[in-house]
Amino acid sequence: MKGGKSKSKADSKLSVKKTDAPKKGKAAPSRKAKAAKDPNKPKRPPSAFFVFMEEFREEFKRKNPNNKGGVAAMGKAGGDRWRSLSDAEKAPYVQKAEKRKLDYEKAVKAYNKKQAEGTKAEEEEGSEVHDEEDDDEGSEEDDEN
Repeated sequence: MKGGKSKSKADSKLSVKKTDAPKKGKAAPSRKAKAAKDPNKPKRPPSAFFVFMEEFREEFKRKNPNNKGGVAAMGKAGGDRWRSLSDAEKAPYVQKAEKRKLDYEKAVKAYNKKQAEGTKAEEEEGSEVHDEEDDDEGSEEDDEN
């Protein structure tokens, strides 16, 4: 029986177990759902490179109206151009980015303050409701005695 198939337990360990793998496009069932994003929350400010790219896109479109490479070609050209700039040439973009960052920080502080006020108001309303429930329960006990 040389080379014959044996039915030992070792073979069962080597066998491949079929599992229900998640299909593409669907989240795995064990993952937690993401919290919904607040549309009122301020967006993060762009870096100096993205401030540069805003300007560069317009320039690139003027020079290459029949661009076949699309976004990839524009991004590659922008990255190459950014790397070739000296620190002095990058300075105006860095300053604009820093200004936007300061504006963003102010907006976030205002947003967080508004959120905190909303949370406090909800907690106060919740505690009032809770107090009323306690009063009702206490009165029921008194009625029973």
